[in-house]
Amino acid sequence: MPDTFTGGIFDTNCFFLPEHGILIDAPQDAAAWLATRGYAVKTLLLTHGHIDHVWDASRIQREHGCRVGYHADGEPMITVPDFFRQFGFGWDIEPITPGFHIAESPALTIEGVDFQVLHVPGHCPGSLCFLQKSERLLFGGDVLFAGGVGRTDLPGGDTALLLTGIREKVFPLGDDITVLPGHGPATKIGVERRTNPYVGEG
Repeated sequence: MPDTFTGGIFDTNCFFLPEHGILIDAPQDAAAWLATRGYAVKTLLLTHGHIDHVWDASRIQREHGCRVGYHADGEPMITVPDFFRQFGFGWDIEPITPGFHIAESPALTIEGVDFQVLHVPGHCPGSLCFLQKSERLLFGGDVLFAGGVGRTDLPGGDTALLLTGIREKVFPLGDDITVLPGHGPATKIGVERRTNPYVGEG
């Protein structure tokens, strides 16, 4: 299992794969956590551009000299300093140096890890999930939670789009897949398919 850190006022999860130097998401204080653990980041993958997931992205990019990958639709959120102020939020981020774009793909190898990449917008534009095939782990961002789904009341949100994406893209991955979400505890796709009050069968 990857090493996990939860940071910031929104208790945002990030995940580090030590053998490969891959960090998924960059919440507040993630940079300091990486330093205390002695970790070196080669590639930072961003599930989406919401501020709680990219808070430390620029600092990590600068301190580690790592590349940063994300969906093209999310680029304004992480490269425009006052993006969130346009919508009335009182936060600025230090913008990253634009990185590389990641599109939906059945197979994408990053730092020796074979991922399947799902584009599941609805929580926000450009929201990605990364399936680590060998470990049957889905780094799900804010798409699917234990007993919940990502909120859709922020700019670019679309409830119907999110729920359709979960049912048509995430659930077919298999009931045994472990979901590591952007907030809260891990869960299994099978559990959510059967019991999730928003998209489950029950």
